Amino acid sequence: MTNTDESRAMALQDRFAERIAARLSEGAADVPYDISERLRAARMQALAKRKVVKTSTVSTTVSQGGAAAMTFGEDEQNGWFNRIASFLPLLALVAGLLVIQFVQDDNRIRELAEVDAALLTDDLPTAAYTDPGFLEFVKSSFDAGQKQQ
Repeated sequence: MTNTDESRAMALQDRFAERIAARLSEGAADVPYDISERLRAARMQALAKRKVVKTSTVSTTVSQGGAAAMTFGEDEQNGWFNRIASFLPLLALVAGLLVIQFVQDDNRIRELAEVDAALLTDDLPTAAYTDPGFLEFVKSSFDAGQKQQ
């Protein structure tokens, strides 16, 4: 329950109590004096308890300060669990990125190995290896072979 929900609930309870008090006050004129005094004393006790409960809740929240805002009203054990659990998606993201990087590096190494193997197994004159356009030729023939598969 959030703070606004709690304050809304408290406001509704206060309005309900005021309506009940108004109805009781209307019929108080017909009640004998001794009963009205006992009712007044009981009302005062109820109001005193209500004020004590309100002030103790406020003082607990104020004494906790920032800790109350950080744990959102949860006990300390659940707070630690939630903090640890909030880092799990971040760890999964980092692990996923590392796996992607590893796979990409592995694919690039395989491509280069295939080009090197094609160069070493092909029958070419020695002058072809020193030609500046040779690397471009090998890449284009390799790409054409990949498209055919």
